[in-house]
Amino acid sequence: MDDPHEVTSAHFVPFDRLSYQSQANPAAIFKALHPSISPSSKLQASVLPAQFLCPCVPLPRLSLCLTMASSPEKKQKTTTAASASSLLRFYRTPAFTAHANRTLLAFLRAQVGPDSGLQVEELQTEYCFYVETKADAGALSAADQETLHWLLSETFEPQQTRPDESFLTSKQDAAEWLVEVGPRMNFSTAWSSNAVAICQACGISAIKRIERATRYLVRYSATKPDVVETLKGALLRRECDRMTQQVYEKPLLSFWHGKTVQPVRKVPIMERGLDALKEINEEIGLGFDDWDLQYYLTLFKEKLRRDPTDVECFDMGQSNSEHSRHWFFGGKIVVDGQEMPQTLFQMVKDTLTETAKQNSVIAFHDNSSVIKGANIVTLGPVSPGEPSAVQERSLESHLLLTAETHNFPSGVAPFPGAETGTGGRIRDVQATGRGANVVAGVSAYCVGNLNLEGYKLPWEDEKLEYPSNLAHPRDILVQASNGASDYGNKFGEPVVTGFARSFGMVLPTGERREFIKPIMFSAGLGQLDGRHCAKGDPEIKMWVVKVGGPCYRIGMGGGAASSRIQDAKTAELDFNAVQRGDAEMECKLNKVIRACCDLGEQNPIVSIHDQGAGGNGNVLKEIVEVPHSKPGDANRGGARYEVRSILVGDDTLSVLEIWGAEYQENDALLLRPEHVELFHKICTRENCPYALLGQVTGDGHVVLHDSKDDSTPF
Repeated sequence: MDDPHEVTSAHFVPFDRLSYQSQANPAAIFKALHPSISPSSKLQASVLPAQFLCPCVPLPRLSLCLTMASSPEKKQKTTTAASASSLLRFYRTPAFTAHANRTLLAFLRAQVGPDSGLQVEELQTEYCFYVETKADAGALSAADQETLHWLLSETFEPQQTRPDESFLTSKQDAAEWLVEVGPRMNFSTAWSSNAVAICQACGISAIKRIERATRYLVRYSATKPDVVETLKGALLRRECDRMTQQVYEKPLLSFWHGKTVQPVRKVPIMERGLDALKEINEEIGLGFDDWDLQYYLTLFKEKLRRDPTDVECFDMGQSNSEHSRHWFFGGKIVVDGQEMPQTLFQMVKDTLTETAKQNSVIAFHDNSSVIKGANIVTLGPVSPGEPSAVQERSLESHLLLTAETHNFPSGVAPFPGAETGTGGRIRDVQATGRGANVVAGVSAYCVGNLNLEGYKLPWEDEKLEYPSNLAHPRDILVQASNGASDYGNKFGEPVVTGFARSFGMVLPTGERREFIKPIMFSAGLGQLDGRHCAKGDPEIKMWVVKVGGPCYRIGMGGGAASSRIQDAKTAELDFNAVQRGDAEMECKLNKVIRACCDLGEQNPIVSIHDQGAGGNGNVLKEIVEVPHSKPGDANRGGARYEVRSILVGDDTLSVLEIWGAEYQENDALLLRPEHVELFHKICTRENCPYALLGQVTGDGHVVLHDSKDDSTPF
């Protein structure tokens, strides 16, 4: 007779029946507590949640999940009504706290007004969790579904979460509106990445993606039908971020977004000349002016005598933008026909006097500025990159400061624009020298007139118009501050100071002076080990490594977009140029770099640069540049990369998007071949993705190869 327990199932045992010493063999203990189980039954045990395993947490709140699996030949997959569809759905109510619900309800009532003929009577909310499993994994087992239900439920309200069936039910003859708002389907959110990681840590390996949507049920009474549209518009303006979210017209059946892989295109300059270049310039927003167009036409038609690819054109648009090259800031200034003696850049650099140079370690190069510190005694791990005790150690520690603005993205989409401003600046600290430590941050904002209700200022004019493609100054100030703080909190970096300014005025001459395009200023403090101040030059056979999160279709063309004038005509391109942040991934990346720095003299990082505007197209050229190299030198830098080695989170990405997207939480660095194994161990411990993209060739050329069709897109 078959063992009656040889089925896939899950059991939860209160931890108050177990001792901490018992955790070494929970399966054996479970069998001892349940003698009815056959000794031959195979048990898989996992503690849920693992992060709660500390003596300060009351034991009765913890559970031990043990899964009994039958032998391979008898094990059967469990199929349910939910798993038969493309996506599993779990609903949890309410989505908001009581206070948040009341706040939103009051907002909606205020938007329609008491004399509008519409009364908002009730607001109910719930979350809908969409769960996608891997194509080859089959249906989730009953144990996996039970564990997943446990993870998605509120701790003390598990009955408020259930599969398949919504909690928002319609009332007969009631005037109501149900709307669902969720993330755009063309990329996995940071929330999804971390949710999947948690599932995998709990033993559910079949899950590929989890997204969370919010559902709103509004009940109202209306005498004027047109006012209902006002209500709908008010809710969506407040609750739906048009850059990162969309309205789901009906429950999702899959995450398929309809996009297909776009092939690499040739731009027919040899046949059509300047017209072909102008078309690609307008189509993908390269930001080329007349001088640029003529220069690139001459380069390809007369010197190289070939048609460029769209990948090469996009790369030139980002790499040679004002954002990256500072042509204007470093160009000659002519006033009334007379050339000025200094460029703007030279004027700034003149602030570094001969006296100041004596105290400077890094200035006007690298990713930050560094001044001399002191010899200090600090705590460090005995065995960096491994679990170990800490001990006192002496080292020379320098003071680091970096600052930048993230104005354009924060104007288009304030929350993600400001959070990635903080994230990008954190990576500037990380990528100084051969790696540096993050300490604290500074945030500041300059916006236009706020026009606050009940707080009218004499110079504010409510009739003044603002660009439709930029957020209102009031929204920028609130959401940008929230975004920057949210990223810093998740990463673990405190904001220690900052400032805020709001101004706009029409002068007597009729000229309007206002921060219409905002300033989002972010600065960071850090520490740099005196042994890691100078980056090493690339050497032949060194590995070029990308470490951090995978590539998504985000942040396309940020360098060119931030270097041109924004208007409604380019709104969609501007939209595509804003990035999305994942502070948890940045934290993993930071731990990898910190572990390398803690190794001191054995730091495996030869050189490191953070990924910014232009994505791989910028950073993978920058990392293999040998300064001041000349033709004929034995080592002129350069590398040959394999585009399919780049980690991607979306299989529909084109080569152009893989090469040019400014996806966040990513650095490029150089490793010697003998240090690859050490770096692999550190990344594995911190659960941080990395990829070996290619090796330094020394011929001065950067080549991008595509093994899929054996082509060379760049």
